[in-house]
Amino acid sequence: MKYKIRTRDEHLTNDRQPKRILALDGGGLRGILTLAILQKIEDVLRERHGSGKDFRLSHYFDLIAGTSTGAIIAATLSLGKSVEEIRAMYMSLGKKVFQKGLLREGLFRAKYDKARLIDELKGVYGADTKLGSSALQTGFMAVTKRLDTGSWWPISNNPRGKYFDARSGGVIGNCDYPLWQVVRASTAAPAYFDPEDIEIAKAEDGTIVSGNFVDGGMSPFNNPSMLAVMYATMDGYRIGWPSGAENLLVVSVGTGRADPKVKRANLPAENAIKSLLALMEDAGTLQETLLQWMSASPTARSIDRELDDLQHDLVAGKPVISYLRYNVDLAASAVHALNPGIDQGKIESLTAMDAPENMDTLHELGRLTAERDVHGNDFPSAFDLPLS
Repeated sequence: MKYKIRTRDEHLTNDRQPKRILALDGGGLRGILTLAILQKIEDVLRERHGSGKDFRLSHYFDLIAGTSTGAIIAATLSLGKSVEEIRAMYMSLGKKVFQKGLLREGLFRAKYDKARLIDELKGVYGADTKLGSSALQTGFMAVTKRLDTGSWWPISNNPRGKYFDARSGGVIGNCDYPLWQVVRASTAAPAYFDPEDIEIAKAEDGTIVSGNFVDGGMSPFNNPSMLAVMYATMDGYRIGWPSGAENLLVVSVGTGRADPKVKRANLPAENAIKSLLALMEDAGTLQETLLQWMSASPTARSIDRELDDLQHDLVAGKPVISYLRYNVDLAASAVHALNPGIDQGKIESLTAMDAPENMDTLHELGRLTAERDVHGNDFPSAFDLPLS
């Protein structure tokens, strides 16, 4: 069986065919969990389509969206890389970039050197690859937060987007943004990395106007699933895909549901970070609640004891999308159920987003979770790739 491999524009156009979105959460180096789950998804879809080693998730998904570490993975998938290729790159990047040093300790400096991250991203994507490059084989969107205006920016390679190829008023089109810089902006987590300035316009006198961007997790969309649905279906974003359970599939992959019982040092800076992470978790739970309220989902989880999984209480009376959510629960009981051999001290450290020493353990937990939770029949046959 041979399916048709589509171009970026064929993926993104509204051709009245079923469309597929892959959305990848932020979460620092816990993104290695995402990759373990994506490996099983890639294997399942490869087998489903009777394909060999050349199968890529960029063939299946029409839009791949990511926030922060999810943007790193999403961009690399969009370039047509296999999950295994990305895993090797990600392990190397994590160990090189997240190196702690005494010279960067203190209240007024970012914890890690952004120059090292920039070098790694340029090495992965190429220093000259633009967002509009044909090297991106499918739709791609990175979630960023523009700090100087307080607005979230979904930056995409959609060729019909209002600002993709803008020329009027000195605006620099999104198509001309360096890919590495868009991803770097989405990963600029406060306290961890300095913000990223992107040139967005040039005045008549030659003055450059820059936007000051920080991690997309500072918006409501650390889980980018809902924003990706909005981007794909709202008229203003100029994609215009139809909704409906038979028309739109959203596959959302997390970076681990942190255990709220894990305690941090009782210091003002640590409490501020803990409060921010709690807010991000709340926003993520809200995303899941709304998406389950809108969808037909075989992976729906119980939100709480009042709402349950919302599959019998749909907002429109019928599913607006098909939806799959895969994640790893990092609570001690859940971790022990997957791997009884992990000690309590190690489990408590897994919530950290900047610990390269945890990546092997996290990847194994992601693999075990995927083996348990990801199944071929999760993916509706209506979304199988058309034959060539």
